[in-house]
Amino acid sequence: MDEILKAFPLLSDRQRQQLADLGHLYADWNSKINVISRKDIDNIYIHHILHSLAIGKFITPCDGTEILDLGTGGGFPGIPLAILWPQCRFHLIDRIGKKIKVAQAVAEAIGLDNVTFQHGDSGECRKRFDYVVSRAVMTLGDLIPLITKNISRSPRKDNPLPPGLIVLKGGDLSEETAAANRRDILDVPLSDFFPNISFFDTKHLLYVPL
Repeated sequence: MDEILKAFPLLSDRQRQQLADLGHLYADWNSKINVISRKDIDNIYIHHILHSLAIGKFITPCDGTEILDLGTGGGFPGIPLAILWPQCRFHLIDRIGKKIKVAQAVAEAIGLDNVTFQHGDSGECRKRFDYVVSRAVMTLGDLIPLITKNISRSPRKDNPLPPGLIVLKGGDLSEETAAANRRDILDVPLSDFFPNISFFDTKHLLYVPL
C-alpha cells in the first residue's frame, strides 16, 4: 500500500480503505479460485493494483466517462480504476465465469457501486464506451479490430484524450506495434511514472485513438 499512497497522495479515506481491503479479499478468494498466480499473490499491490492504477497516472477522465475493461480476469485493471475514479462508470467482461464471480464479489465487499459485470466473449458486448482498457489480453493487431465497435462516436468534450484503447503490456513491443500498422500508437514506459520500482522497468502503457 505504501507505494500506492506515494503515487496517489490525494486519495480519500474511503478510497484508501477500499484499496487496503483488496489485499485480504483477493488472498482469500485466491485460496479458493486461482485468479492470480499463487506465487504472485504476495506482490498484489505492486504487480496488480499499482500496475492497474498506472492508467490513472496517464489520464484523468471527466465525470460520466464510461470505460470497458476487456478480459478483466479477477478485476484488473477495472476494480482499482473504479476505486480511483468513482465519477466514472465501468463495465468488466471476461469469458471465464469464475473470475467474473470473484471480481463481482470483491466489488460488492468494498461497496463499489460504479461497476457492472458480464460473463461472456467480447463479441457479446455491443455497447459503446469512451475508453477500452485491458491488461495484456491479446496483441494489438487482434485487439484493435475487435473493440472498434465498442468505441464511442460521440467524444466527451471534457476528456483529455479522444476515445480509444488503453492497454498495459510488458517487454519489447516493437514488433507488435509495427504489426498493428498504425502510426498513432502512443507508447509510454511505466518507469516514467514509477522510476524507483524495478517491476515497471519493462512495462508499458499503449494508447490508440479510435
